[in-house]
Amino acid sequence: MSLIPASGTGKFWAHSAKIIRFARHGCTNRPFYHIVVMERRKGQHQPVIEQIGTYDPIPNEYNEKLVSFNFERVRHWLGSGAHLSTPVAELLGIAGLLPVHPRTYMSAWRSRQTAEKLAELEAVSQKAGGSAQTAETSS
Repeated sequence: MSLIPASGTGKFWAHSAKIIRFARHGCTNRPFYHIVVMERRKGQHQPVIEQIGTYDPIPNEYNEKLVSFNFERVRHWLGSGAHLSTPVAELLGIAGLLPVHPRTYMSAWRSRQTAEKLAELEAVSQKAGGSAQTAETSS
């Protein structure tokens, strides 16, 4: 006897839309993500089809954010027609499996702009501090 489609394991499951996305785990203020394949319409804490990687967004002692992928399974699911969430597409772009996501370029550009502004402010404050110190020493 076959299962009815509403059970999630029958004919419906085989043809439903799949997505590769994050499922959040970890504690409060300490996120940790599993990169999972699941049905597109389900919530992040619903049962998953397969876990294909992990992502730790908190930098470690070497200022690295750790990511692991099972690229063989990622290729399998992409070949089977699975969709990608934007954060997972960004990580796959950085990892070199896909083209770099445009949002990655934008965030890098914003980071450079912020760093340049901070460097300018620091240079101005050092000039102002240096001229004040020379005025004190000359009087």
